[in-house]
Amino acid sequence: MSAKLKHRGVVPAITVPDGGQWVTQARETAAALLAETGLPHRRDEYWKYTDPTTLTAETATPAAIFESDEDRPFDAVDAVKIVFVDGFYDAAQSDDLTLAGVEIETLADAASKDIHWAGSVFGVLEGRGQTPVSRPLASLNTATATEGFVLRATGKAAKPVSFIYLHSNESSDAVIHHAIKLDAGADLTVLENGPAAARLNAVMEVEVADNAAFHHVRAQGRDHERRTATHIFARLGTESSFKSFTLTVNGVLTRNDAIVEFTGDNAHATVAGACAGDGAFHHDDTVFITHDAVNCESRQVFKKVLRNGAVGVFQGKILVKADAQKTDGYQISQGLLLDENSTFQAKPELEIYADDVACSHGSTVGAIDETALFYLTSRGIPHKAAQDMLTLAFLNEAIEEVEDDALGDDLRALLEGWMARRHG
Repeated sequence: MSAKLKHRGVVPAITVPDGGQWVTQARETAAALLAETGLPHRRDEYWKYTDPTTLTAETATPAAIFESDEDRPFDAVDAVKIVFVDGFYDAAQSDDLTLAGVEIETLADAASKDIHWAGSVFGVLEGRGQTPVSRPLASLNTATATEGFVLRATGKAAKPVSFIYLHSNESSDAVIHHAIKLDAGADLTVLENGPAAARLNAVMEVEVADNAAFHHVRAQGRDHERRTATHIFARLGTESSFKSFTLTVNGVLTRNDAIVEFTGDNAHATVAGACAGDGAFHHDDTVFITHDAVNCESRQVFKKVLRNGAVGVFQGKILVKADAQKTDGYQISQGLLLDENSTFQAKPELEIYADDVACSHGSTVGAIDETALFYLTSRGIPHKAAQDMLTLAFLNEAIEEVEDDALGDDLRALLEGWMARRHG
């Protein structure tokens, strides 16, 4: 099957890959929706702050490969490491896929079967997340992705699963899709790090059943010229927990979307992020959380440090449906500008149809506190070091959303290394 894409008069065609009945149906549904909506452009409400042209072009803009002797984030973590090179699974560099409490399978292997549990997740959560806002890049991913993994947590995972994305070809164009299902009472941590490719389109769908807990920590960095678009779609059952944190340093263009849906009572979700950008750096966090159950709590915490003309964007929405009484929704986005050339744009939204709720949002932007900076320098701390201390303290409020202290320390070390490189 092929579908035509509408994009500023350009109408290329895509071909849906072959596969079993469940995956073919999901791919065809996504392709049909994509043909209807077309690719994103600046006229779309949720793309007016970010130009998607290089994300939708037929070929990827080449990106130089950043060479470094630094350890990768999470390398010291005892985890099942799954390596991708330029968007392709590399079994030789990966660990054995056996993990107590988790079934692990490549998307390609799962897609070759006519019946598979992933049929209840793959394309399903992404499809639900297309309303009320269309997400064409996610549709494109579901329709075409052949690389990725399907994970099913049947209990408490013995250790995390760590996806490592390596970039070796300056013109690589990666499309990766993970489908994850946590059975009732299961517990799973997923780590992600690495630049992946010159251009990356990644989707992760996460079904969190009753009393299950999902933890996600991601580090995006290293190659500065890379372009990235990611989507996380999550659906939460009763008394479940979903926590996702992303740290971004480097990258000329990064767009991270998170779409979370509460369908079970007494559940909790946190979506948080921190980024540090310098120069030709555009970073967009777009979050949409739907409360459709009773007594659920959601948190959105985002911090961005920008300098030398860098641009930060935050778009966050909390939608509370009529029956979602006793909802507690919290949202904060803050930008720290280290010069007058950088920009932070925020669009916080609340849409509430229930009457027994506690929802709040706030957004601030400003410069480093000159009083605090003077205090530190007056005690002998060099100006750059004092500025870095205040910057780290600002970002640390978001990093504290990471539940695992060791992972949080890894993220702080990544930030310190980025600052050291910026100072030469």
